Amino acid sequence: MSEQIDRSQDFSEQEGIRRAKLMELEAQGASPYLQTRFERSHLSQAIKDNIEQLNGQPVSIAGRMMTRRVMGKASFAHILDGEGRIQAYIKRDDIGQDAYQAFKNYDLGDILGITGTAFITQTGEVSVHAKEVVLLSKCLKPLPDKWHGLQDVDLRYRQRYLDMIVNPQVRDTFIKRTAIINAIRRFCDSRGFLEVDTPILHTLEIGAAARPFKTHHNTLDIDMFLRVETELYLKRLIVGGFDRVYELGRIFRNEGMSPKHNPEFTSIEMYQAYADYEDIMNLCEDLIRETAIAVNGSAKVMYQGKEVDFTSPWPRVSMAEIVKQESGIDFFEWADDAQARASLKERHIPVEPHFTRGDCLAELFDRYVEAKLVQPTFIVDYPVEISPLAKRKPSDPRLTERFELFIVGAEFANGFSELNDPIDQRARFERQVAERIKLGGTNASVDEDYVNALEYGLPPTGGIGIGVDRLIMLLTDNASIRDVLLFPTMKPQG
Repeated sequence: MSEQIDRSQDFSEQEGIRRAKLMELEAQGASPYLQTRFERSHLSQAIKDNIEQLNGQPVSIAGRMMTRRVMGKASFAHILDGEGRIQAYIKRDDIGQDAYQAFKNYDLGDILGITGTAFITQTGEVSVHAKEVVLLSKCLKPLPDKWHGLQDVDLRYRQRYLDMIVNPQVRDTFIKRTAIINAIRRFCDSRGFLEVDTPILHTLEIGAAARPFKTHHNTLDIDMFLRVETELYLKRLIVGGFDRVYELGRIFRNEGMSPKHNPEFTSIEMYQAYADYEDIMNLCEDLIRETAIAVNGSAKVMYQGKEVDFTSPWPRVSMAEIVKQESGIDFFEWADDAQARASLKERHIPVEPHFTRGDCLAELFDRYVEAKLVQPTFIVDYPVEISPLAKRKPSDPRLTERFELFIVGAEFANGFSELNDPIDQRARFERQVAERIKLGGTNASVDEDYVNALEYGLPPTGGIGIGVDRLIMLLTDNASIRDVLLFPTMKPQG
């Protein structure tokens, strides 16, 4: 192999030493890359959990060597596998002089297979007494210093594989992420919701108020867009006769990046026929509370030094009411959009020329209210201008039966009684399209097929979208969305 592949590039001193060891192994016909498999009997945690039964019994483990102490004719090493670390005891007289010398020549980070017997040391540590040690893969780059770990945040995100090797808490976060997603699925399934898949590639630039990623389908010779939501397709399925549906998957929005925003993220959208936004708020409350209990064992969690209590019931406060309470400005006193904009200008709050009364109320909410909502709180009854897919309140057509859930000063969910009037829906689509075109840089158009579906009749329906990544941040006590994404979006280096 060394005759076919140039391994003599310019490397650091440590990398050069490791590559020299590899070339020596290859010259001996002992390349670790020729190993195709290794039969493991147990992972580390299983041996620790069952040591009473396994003590003195044959076991085989495999993983990355993270530490090593050589003490003459015997050595200790810690092996990292998918469940954690376990100590290995390697003695020259047990594995043979040649094998022991080879082991001493291995490097930290090398991946080893060890066959032996399980036992407990005099200090009480569960270990494996090695009878055979096999080099399964060579680590050609030195691991970060064990005392300092991998501290560079940018490097941690770019090289998540290295981050997971040296930072055990990171591995724990992603194990917990999977547990949270599984708990969400179990909840939905237990409530009779059917999991479905809808298209990621859309032909129309419409839906949520978000900028999509654009691509081109060569065969059809048309532009297509990565989805910014799953809502319109899921509601088509309600029209088709499914009473309860959900989709848990990736959403793509070509917008800014922050500790709470990534261009691609995971969300769950759920729709239930013959339900309104009150029913959906109850559903949301149950889902998050039960998920928290399932993964953390409690309805109370600590997040960035603050206790968050998911115990029911959660407050439900109208947007206009809480804005008036915190800012002194009354939404209902605005006669029109111009007066609303003027009201904000008096407070020296920047407004855009296209801002409606609803936009102005949302701006006041962002400025005066959002950061104060630490405990789970539903903000309800949003203005119709900023809720193009929500049903109007029968008691006040200026408002909609819409809610958003806020926790620790951030939005976690958005839901409403779904608009099922096809005439009203078309009119709102047309206004939305006109506004987006006016702002420029868009080819948005009315989703005629969705309007057509509504004309066949959408039953009274409630729906919700929940940001799964933000929920995972909350339940794992991580301040940045990048900490709960295995491979967050990063600007290329160089």
